[in-house]
Amino acid sequence: MIITVLLIAAILYLALQLEDKVGVPSPVGLITLSFAFHLLAGEWFQLTGDPEHFATLVILLLPILLISDSLELKLDDLKEHGLSLFYLAVVAVALSVAAALLIGDWLFGQYHLSTAAIILMFAMVLATDPVSVVSIFSKFDLPHRLKILCEGESLFNDATALIVFVFIGLYALDGGEISLGYVSQISAVVVLGSALLGVLVGYVGLIGMKTTENRTAELLVLILTGYGAFELSEHFYTVLNLFGGHSHLHLSGILSCIVATVTVHHVLSQSVEDDEKRLQREEAELRRESDSATTSRSLVQAAIVAIKASVEERERHMRTKEDVQLLAIVANTMLFVAMAEVIDLQLLLKYSHEIIMMFLATTVIRALMMAKFAIITNQTDKMANVNFRWWGVLTFAGIKGGLSVVMLMMIPASFEHVEMFKAIVIGVILLSTFVYSAVLLAIIAKNKATFARELAEEGGHH
Repeated sequence: MIITVLLIAAILYLALQLEDKVGVPSPVGLITLSFAFHLLAGEWFQLTGDPEHFATLVILLLPILLISDSLELKLDDLKEHGLSLFYLAVVAVALSVAAALLIGDWLFGQYHLSTAAIILMFAMVLATDPVSVVSIFSKFDLPHRLKILCEGESLFNDATALIVFVFIGLYALDGGEISLGYVSQISAVVVLGSALLGVLVGYVGLIGMKTTENRTAELLVLILTGYGAFELSEHFYTVLNLFGGHSHLHLSGILSCIVATVTVHHVLSQSVEDDEKRLQREEAELRRESDSATTSRSLVQAAIVAIKASVEERERHMRTKEDVQLLAIVANTMLFVAMAEVIDLQLLLKYSHEIIMMFLATTVIRALMMAKFAIITNQTDKMANVNFRWWGVLTFAGIKGGLSVVMLMMIPASFEHVEMFKAIVIGVILLSTFVYSAVLLAIIAKNKATFARELAEEGGHH
């Protein structure tokens, strides 16, 4: 186990060095180095060993990744771009699934896949990885609105894809009847229920934060808030049964975790902004008092204490955010190391044709969805206009991640195409990590000056 810890630390260090010195995105460096170390170290380097334990590890680490990414979102940005994010994370996913049903037989006709199977397969590869997107974008000066669209879409897209997978795909696979009424009802219940639960847990977390001025304790409360929202949503039926509900309903842990974290972040950010205004008033009062012939020592002392407390609180919140980012980096490294262990090269080669077909199909579908989005945004003033450069970034920001493997593990072992689905999901994750990252970097590099100008026109860094 100690050797595993040493190798994980070495992989993270080398990946960060490659990113800083050469410009290789950390997801690409992590998965490449993880696979190389796994081949070299063999049995000495085992974190999970099989897909089932890998899925468990993803569920364990997913909330901390969501917490870290959600801390980058501001409620004002979500309000301003809410319509755009709704299209990208909800409408685009629904339209993509509809397109998948139209071409499913053409792509995999020899397997005679059912409607439920097609929904399951495409839902798994429609889920994007917010960690990879944030990691790449953090190294460049991109327009703030573009970053919000890409990063927000990658977060909320996961929740939508998981809802489609569980409540439509698995439901239909188990013999349930899919109807417009059922889809509308279950979507509304899950989305609204998850959001409401997330807000409630977020305010409970804020109450906990008010009980301490210790930075470590504040970090723990934030982690408890995110994980608590995630766990309560995933086991919501337990809460209902405690009150005699007799229900099997569970909500979206991803969405609840995001909403809870955004709630905490918004209230804390508002507190910091209020402190800034209060500091300005205190400064003005001190200036007037210092110019007065009869300076009040008690007033000056009180102002100094208030300023010191405000500065300490702001610094504590900022350092807590940095601590969460560090935990997320380590968690992401562990995920890529574990992913390298579940890669079966022989299985990937066996289904290489299917993998390539799925990768190309999902890429074309995503490009078309983003093109439709660009057309819509240029016809209304209520959404941020998307030009050709932004369309390219939005299209190739759809890098896949560990959530796809988690969904893969939810498919019953008795399902006849589970081996092919496993190969396709892992293969598409690998291809999107390398191909999408390379294309995304090329687009950003080619339009670096233009993106910098657009950022300056927005008013600089936010």
